[in-house]
Parts: sequence; structure tokens; C-alpha cells
Amino acid sequence: MSTHSARLAALRDQLTQTRLDGFVVPLTDEHMSEYVGAYAQRLAWLTGFQGSAGAAVVLSQEAAIFTDGRYTLQVREQVSADDWQFVGVPDTSIAAWLRDHAPAGARIGYDPWLHTAAWVAEARAALAAAGAELVAVEANPVDAVWPDRPAPSDAVMTVQPDAVAGRSSAAKRADVADWLVGAGADATVIAALDSIAWLLNVRGGDVARTPVSLAYTIVHADGTADLFVAPDKVTPDVAEHLGNAVRVHDRTAFAAALADLSGKRVAIDPAFSVAAIAQAVEQAGGTVLPLRDPVILAKATKNPVEVAGHRAASIRDGAALTRFLRWIAAEAPRGGQTELSAAAQLHRFRADTGLLRDLSFDAISATGPHGAIPHYHVTDESNLAIETGQLYLIDSGGQYQDGTTDVTRVVPIGTPTAEMRDRFTRVLKGHIALATAVFPRGTTGGQLDSLARLPLWQAGLDFAHGTGHGVGSFLSVHEGPARIAKPSYGGTGPFEPLLPGMILSNEPGYYKAGEYGIRIENLLLVVERDLPGGEATMLAFETLTLAPIDRDLIDPALLTDAELMWLNAYHARVAEELAPALGAEDLAWLTSRCSPVAR
Repeated sequence: MSTHSARLAALRDQLTQTRLDGFVVPLTDEHMSEYVGAYAQRLAWLTGFQGSAGAAVVLSQEAAIFTDGRYTLQVREQVSADDWQFVGVPDTSIAAWLRDHAPAGARIGYDPWLHTAAWVAEARAALAAAGAELVAVEANPVDAVWPDRPAPSDAVMTVQPDAVAGRSSAAKRADVADWLVGAGADATVIAALDSIAWLLNVRGGDVARTPVSLAYTIVHADGTADLFVAPDKVTPDVAEHLGNAVRVHDRTAFAAALADLSGKRVAIDPAFSVAAIAQAVEQAGGTVLPLRDPVILAKATKNPVEVAGHRAASIRDGAALTRFLRWIAAEAPRGGQTELSAAAQLHRFRADTGLLRDLSFDAISATGPHGAIPHYHVTDESNLAIETGQLYLIDSGGQYQDGTTDVTRVVPIGTPTAEMRDRFTRVLKGHIALATAVFPRGTTGGQLDSLARLPLWQAGLDFAHGTGHGVGSFLSVHEGPARIAKPSYGGTGPFEPLLPGMILSNEPGYYKAGEYGIRIENLLLVVERDLPGGEATMLAFETLTLAPIDRDLIDPALLTDAELMWLNAYHARVAEELAPALGAEDLAWLTSRCSPVAR
């Protein structure tokens, strides 16, 4: 029996002991985080799946793992089909699958600290239709059979200085207090880790690649707050920074503290607060107001200091990526390089800046067929040699105190085929169309998404992931609420109108299963733009990312005059802005790669 088969069997035994006929295992934590600490990686431990989004359902006789289009190939590489059914979302939801597969009379368990109230209501209704029951557990049964489960991180909090944050925590909390008064609420529970970090101007190290601390915050209508966090994380510097208006409590006291909200009207975000929080407030006699986290939109619309910081980070990061692109172009054709060695080398170039705090995510270092897996995660077992004739895709980013980066480039190892150049150029055309879009206020990313897809659609092609996601300011590389996507990709809920100050990715792609993948990704800043003769101020994008786009993969004949002008102007800007950050040899290479492309 394989390791993961044995773990599945152990979980089933545990469910039998606790009188459960099934259990739902999501990939999240008590804060509904996308990226979670090692202690919360229950799905990976149980199944072997290494993606960043997914869930599983275990019944006594069958089990299913749920992933979206980004992981269609990856999940089949990493998870045994002997033990698991592969189910695609959003075509099939967990609730719908449970309705069709749970036996009548079954008791299906769930951890109320890992699901939203909306999910609980949907799953409960679906199971009731099948004559089954959804049961909250007090202790997660996966934890009971995970003997070496890591402890939560003990990393300390750090201060994000006001000079880098752009606004003080007191000013941010005053805004939340005003919002509470306007909403007729006495307090709000902030459970999203990046919201807490942004609101209090602190950062942490509890989640790999995301500088946050495991904590909860209750903000009151007078602007004071209660912070629930492991006491050892609060250093004297952090305590001084928080001041008397932020009362610090042990994180373990949070659940009991919710009882103190008896008689209060409490705003709780239904998307980012787990069911257990709302349940505790209601049981204590409080009134839950299902309102969006008041921090989310403010965090997404970067202030001028945050924008300036991201510009500086983009130059620093672009110089490191340029050094890498020169290195891979020279070293890969000689042989001896692998997906892991290339990712490590890029990490070294970023670390050489002296300002790298962390990567913003594990690099997607993918050659040949692995490039066709949009969110591929290289491991010792999957690591491939980078060989001539392949396309090498590198999607990576850095965490710097002044900004978070995310960029994808593709490098041909040897001479690319005509098909590769055609597909790459179509992706580039879509990338340019989005980068140059001009649109009125009120426009959402859902309305802009087709701009990036049209050149592919015209050839009968498409890609199965969102086109753009929000990016934080020394925070999460995937930040809401705005996104650029089809309704079925890149998030749930209504699309958010784009606002000046938002930073989003622009990353159309193309993936040929078993052969290669292409993605071109830059980060964009939403800005205001007045057009000659226009009757209203419009919105547009400014490209922030600075790195050359591989000219050997471009078929100039497919580009319009306007597209060619954009490409050459972008490359001229890349060469100019990165020049001061590069040595002579790297600059000479960059200059040649950024020379004008002609037909």
C-alpha cells in the first residue's frame, strides 16, 4: 500500500470511530487563506496534491478530489487514480457531488473553522436532499491521524513603517470606525490575515511566501481594536508600534472572546470568515451583519507611497530577472540545467539585491510538457532536465518591503517551431490588447477579459485560467477583490469595478498538453487618463513590470503596426529604466534583446 493510500485508510478508520460516514477536506485554514501554513496542509498530506487550490471528500467506499482547470493535468500526476476520483470545478461543486454520492442516512463531517457559512448552508441543503446530514466536528479527524503534523509557525511580527505603508494604522482604523458607524455596527471581526497585516501595519512569517501572522482582530466603532495572536510574536518594537489603542490577547482566547459580543451588532465578512465565527457570535446573543471586510477595497487601491514602492521593487526585480534570462539563454543549451536548478539560480539573483524578504510564491519553473500545467510545482520527483527544442516557462516573483512582484517569461531552448512562434505571438497580441485598454469607471475585469483572449479565439484556441489577479503591497501575490477573468475562472462572487491604484496581473497564455506552455505576465496599475476630445476621465493601465519579452518567439508578421509600436516602446523603456541597476555585460545583453523588432 502506498503512503497516501495508507493515510486515506487511516482517515476512514478514524471516521468510523467518530461515527462519521464521510468528511470534507478543504485546502485552507481558519482564515480562508489561499496560501496556508504547513500545519494546515491537510489536503496535500492526505492526497499528495501540491496545488494551491482544491478540496477532497472522503466517503467510506469512495473519495473525490476537486480542482479547477489550472490543475487538470497536475492533479493526475500527483494523486492516485486508484484511490481518488478527479472532479472538475466549477462544473461540479462539492455540494452537488455529495448530493449524488452520499448514502441516505450518512453523517458527513466538516470542520466549522475551515468553511464559510454559505458553504455550510449549500452543503447542508444538498445532503438533506439525499437524506443525509452535515455534522460539525469539534476536532478535525485528519489531525488525529497526522502523527507528524507541523506546529504553527513561531515567526515574530515585524513593523511595516508608516513611511513605507503610506498611512498610519491609526488613520486606517479611524476609517474602519467611520464605516462601522455608517453601517450601524458596533464592531467588525477581521479574519483575513492580509487585511489584519495591512490594517495594523505589521507583517509576519507564518505563511510561506506571504508575510502575515496568524491572528484575528476585532475592530470597534471607537477605532480601538483587539488583536488575538500568539504573545511571543509581539516584540517590544511591535508592541510600541501598536500602542494602547490595540489590545493584545493570546490567539487561543479568540473563540471565547466572541461571547463578549453579546448584544452587539457585529459585521462579519461571509467570504473571509469561517462559519464558526458567525455561529459563536449568534450563540452569544450578538447580531451578525454579513458585510464585506471594510479593509479589502482600501488595501487593493494602493496609495501613492505604495505605488512608488512598487515601482522601485519592479526595477530591482526586473534587473534580477534580466540577469537570469541572460544566464538561462547561455546555460540551458549547454545542458546540465533542470527546473530546480534554474529556479534556484533566479532566487539567487533576487537575493543578490540585498532587499529580498522572500519569494512571493514558489516559482513555476517548467520546461517542455510541464509548461502545459499552468500552476505546475516542481519537486525532486517531477524535476525535468531543460533540453534543446523545448520552451522553458518561468513564473516567479519576489517579496520586498516596498512591493510584491509577479512576472512570467518564456525562453526557447534552441530554435522554436513555427507553431510555437504563432501561439506565442497570439498570446502577446492579447497581452498588448489588455495593456492598452481604455475604459470608463464602473468597468470590471470580466468585461475586459475577452480582449486578452480574442487573438487566441480567432485561431480556435483558449486558456483555462483567469487573465489577471490583484497583487498586494508586500502582502499576498493573489489579492482581491478585483480580477480579470471569465465568470467561471479566477474567483467567486461578483466582479469588482476597477479603481485607480489597483495593481493586477496581465497574463494570457496557451498550453499544449504534453508539449509546452506559454504565458506572458506583467503587472498593471490602474490609472486615470484624459483623452483629447473626451467627455469624461477614463481609466487605463500602466505596465509596471520591466523585463524583456523573448524576441525569438515573436512572429512580427502577426503584429499590427500599433502592436509593434507598443512592443518596441515597452522594450525601450525596459532598457532605459533597468540600465542603472545592471552591470556592463548584463546591460549589453539587455540592450540587444530590447532593440526594435521589425517585420
